[in-house]
Amino acid sequence: MKKLDKLILSSFIGPFILTFLVVVFILLVQHMLKYFDDIVGKDIGLDALAMLMFDFAIFMTPIAIPLPVLLSSLMTFGNLGEHFELTAVKSAGISLLRTLYPIFIFVCGLTIVAFYSNNYFVPKAALNAYSLLWDIKQKKPALDLKEGAFYNGIPDLSIKVAEKNPDTGDIKDVIIYDHRNKDGNKQVVLADSGRMYTINNDSYLVLELFDGQFYVEGNANSKTISTSSGKSKPESLSRVKFKTNKLIFDLSSFDLTHTDKSLFASNRIMRNVEQLQGDMDSLNMNKKEIEYN
Repeated sequence: MKKLDKLILSSFIGPFILTFLVVVFILLVQHMLKYFDDIVGKDIGLDALAMLMFDFAIFMTPIAIPLPVLLSSLMTFGNLGEHFELTAVKSAGISLLRTLYPIFIFVCGLTIVAFYSNNYFVPKAALNAYSLLWDIKQKKPALDLKEGAFYNGIPDLSIKVAEKNPDTGDIKDVIIYDHRNKDGNKQVVLADSGRMYTINNDSYLVLELFDGQFYVEGNANSKTISTSSGKSKPESLSRVKFKTNKLIFDLSSFDLTHTDKSLFASNRIMRNVEQLQGDMDSLNMNKKEIEYN
């Protein structure tokens, strides 16, 4: 390799790497903003978020390559012209096309690398990213009881607390509507105070309530009873007072479950050239069978 080639490449590679990282970052942020509403508030953890961003960054690599090549080329020859190095090269009788030769060879090699990356790594990254994104979309928002508002994140339950201490877990003026029997607001729990915490690695939520009452109107199967006089008897109402009562709720629906990736593998952006060719052959065979029949 001649000294001119080393000079051109050393001036080109630095700006190329820098602009490549910047462009990938910009494209990644732009792509992630589309799914911002699906990610925020899900409490998925930094490891899952980092994995999602890493896979999407690989997915954006083929799109990002052309712009860094253009920008770094302009920066390289702009710097050479600013320091009169390009003038010295021309005065030595070397043409401009000859000075472009090392960058041309580099871009040819980069094209080959980009093709194999787009054929093997990008489909796998797309499969990992979109399957993980699907799991995040299916995950329920993190458990967050807000003061003075009903929380309906737990299935078939509506919980309201007037005050909450996030440090100790103490709560006051608790109202719980239990809809698990699918018969309306017929089961209500009221408590003056309580304490909330999780057990078994955040798999269950425990509400330890103090000085409260449990109201039940009729039961899940009770209906209005008609008498011989045509009047209907009201449903029964029971009330139970308690000093201490523990309610345990399953939080398994808040966990991030992983769907089988093979369910997403048929999408075209998750398949390489060989797999797409196989799909085309299968379609052609099915077409011939249909025409034959």
